Amino acid sequence: MPQGWAGLRPPWQSSHALLVIPLVLIVVITMVDQVVPADVHLGPLLVIAPAITASFAGPWATGLIGFLTVGAQAYIGWHFGVLFSRNVLVQILALAVLSALIVFFCAVRERHRRQLAQVRSVAEATQHALLWPLPGQIGPVRIACLYLAAEDEAQIGGDLYAAASTGSSVRIMIGDVRGKGLSAIGEAALLIGAFREAAHQHTALPALAAALEQSADRNLAHLEPDGEAGERFATALLMDIPYDDPVTRVVSCGHPPPLLLSHGSVVTVPVHPAPPLGVSGSLPVDYTLDVFSFEPGDTLLLYTDGVIEARDATGAFYPLTQRAAQWIGSTPEALLLHLRRDLFAHVGGRLHDDAALVALSCTPHADAGRHRRGRGKQP
Repeated sequence: MPQGWAGLRPPWQSSHALLVIPLVLIVVITMVDQVVPADVHLGPLLVIAPAITASFAGPWATGLIGFLTVGAQAYIGWHFGVLFSRNVLVQILALAVLSALIVFFCAVRERHRRQLAQVRSVAEATQHALLWPLPGQIGPVRIACLYLAAEDEAQIGGDLYAAASTGSSVRIMIGDVRGKGLSAIGEAALLIGAFREAAHQHTALPALAAALEQSADRNLAHLEPDGEAGERFATALLMDIPYDDPVTRVVSCGHPPPLLLSHGSVVTVPVHPAPPLGVSGSLPVDYTLDVFSFEPGDTLLLYTDGVIEARDATGAFYPLTQRAAQWIGSTPEALLLHLRRDLFAHVGGRLHDDAALVALSCTPHADAGRHRRGRGKQP
């Protein structure tokens, strides 16, 4: 929950406070009906009270308000000495039936709400298990991540990221499988699992990329719907950041290159992309290992297509490089917070594709040994 909302009252307290509204309506309608001309009957308006109550309270509270509504109508009839007249009895019966129907639909709604809450809870647990939150720091590398799912009620989709410590470096993967939303979770989970296992088994990034390609080639086909044979693939960017060396290594499998925020400017890290995973069956020799300098004080920004292909109302793409330049010098967390707000402002509040960003910075390399000795067990 956002910090600004921490002081809000629990929902049940708010609902109890709102009960004042239908109670006041019952009292006001009952009193006014006694002072208006005799040919004006306001009693049927009492049905508004249980109808309003059902919008914010449960069936028990709605039933109570319905009971008071029927009682108020009976009191009006008694006050005028016509309680047992046909007209008043019909009004009382109609209010009772309508109140009962409102309570019934309120109970049905509450049951569906509980079922939806249970489904959401299971979905959130499943999605959390697939896409673990990245640690705030591994060795000297500070990490912040942001995931924006295109589908409502989803926390992950076709974009993915993962991190692993090899003992002397931190390895980062960010990727994007074909498709979006919940239908792409299977492919994303497959690649994340393959990376978590292979990241510790291969010293060189090209060998790691080839291992991921083999895993994708073996398994992505099993996730293809009928009529989409050979159309499952994923882009990925693999990065190895040594603890004691400012030279960072990167391999691109058809993925957009990272941005380096350094010395007051934003530059695109030059990479030589290989084909996406699951397309060509590439070997380690097919991947180009690119290197660049990532110094303390610099920030690396990794992202997926969903960020740079987000369009505004005029169809213009989101200018990530230009926008990121506004927040050079920010911490990784602050940078992603700024970009999130700016991205949603650009698209008008709703993304049409999954989007993921990972921001990295590193402490001075002289402190790397201290971080490595004190970091304890890393994921």
